Amino acid sequence: MNNTQPTILGFDPGRDKCGVAMMGLDRKLYEHQVVPASEAIAHILSLRQKYPISLIVMGDQTTAKKWKQKLNQELIPALNIVLVDERYTTLEARDRYWQMFPPTGLTQLLPKGMRQPPRPIDDIVAILLIERYLNRLTASISND
Repeated sequence: MNNTQPTILGFDPGRDKCGVAMMGLDRKLYEHQVVPASEAIAHILSLRQKYPISLIVMGDQTTAKKWKQKLNQELIPALNIVLVDERYTTLEARDRYWQMFPPTGLTQLLPKGMRQPPRPIDDIVAILLIERYLNRLTASISND
């Protein structure tokens, strides 16, 4: 698939695994996955072959500084990296997971707060980071 619309790469870096998401400026989600941290750079490079990535939006917590340095060194030409406040994204991502993948079977009988997604949700955090960035962008445009 060749996209001409600039896309944003959402990146939720972690020590063991990273969430990656690709979204167009029109908020269309192209893909998302959780990859081992050791394969994150290679994965981003392969996404770069498929999409015209205009920037990387990344969470600003735990390992952000280290990852930002690493991305700047290994992605040639370098991409702009924007750090976004990632507080509460894990809780939000859990809710979003169940919106994207509605519970089935016995899981739907559990109270919402007790449901645990059956897989890591770092990719959904990456989606939320892109959305936070775009919301901030549209808010600043409408305030001008």
